[in-house]
Amino acid sequence: MGTRRDGPALLEIVVPAYNEADRLPEGLGKLCDKLAGLPVRSEIVVVDNASTDGTAGIVRSWDGPVPVRLVRCERRGKGAAVRAGLLATRAPYVGFMDADMATDLAALDEAIVLLREGRPVVVGSRRHGRSVVQGYALPVRRLGAITFNRIVRDLVGGIADTQCGFKFFDGPLAREAAADLRTTGFSFDVELLAHCVRRGATVTDIPVVWRDHPGSTFSVRRHSLQCLLDLARIRARVGFRMPSVPAAPIIPVVPVRTMLAGREPVAVVLDKGMPSTSSAKSG
Repeated sequence: MGTRRDGPALLEIVVPAYNEADRLPEGLGKLCDKLAGLPVRSEIVVVDNASTDGTAGIVRSWDGPVPVRLVRCERRGKGAAVRAGLLATRAPYVGFMDADMATDLAALDEAIVLLREGRPVVVGSRRHGRSVVQGYALPVRRLGAITFNRIVRDLVGGIADTQCGFKFFDGPLAREAAADLRTTGFSFDVELLAHCVRRGATVTDIPVVWRDHPGSTFSVRRHSLQCLLDLARIRARVGFRMPSVPAAPIIPVVPVRTMLAGREPVAVVLDKGMPSTSSAKSG
């Protein structure tokens, strides 16, 4: 059963966008096509995060099989955009994903099943044992990702990848957590998940097929200190103390090109969990 335009949406997906006029049409097309084939009525909410290009105009003129509406957020930062988008939703199930659709949309099938079974938070994880990741960051960024995720694991229900741009929630829970969200930059995912965990929600991670798309503005050198400051503020808000972090091993990377045609699929798990804003380029 396909998605219909009539009646209230059961699923709303937020797409934060900062100057995404070049990539947004392709991403929206893929997402609309996927949602049109799902057994739940769906809607897309694109949050224009103070773009200076034609992002807003693309959304206003969009005509596809699934309703797409525009929300404006003048406060810069992906966290601010996601917060505005989630607070603008009304559906019983909501989520957000990056405009570049780096996470293969096949993961939506499992996410929706789990939400309908009562799982309050379902997130894509590039470090899941069955995930396939194509493309990877520099070694220093992979090591930083491992350290970052170990520091925040107690905040986010124990999951190993907080920064994958594919997260879905029980709608009322997401709106309550978003109302408390104050982090606008790269670490906003951590605070959002922490507010859910603080309310007693469990977090379920699922495998994804994830393809790297150039465009992330995160720099280990320029943004690491800000991330640490953000994490300290998040802990103060949600009441968790900072854990000690053991030395993180470097995980060997298996390039995707080593997978041979005709053999069983190989799960390639790469540690690219360092905060990224490949979709919103902001924060």
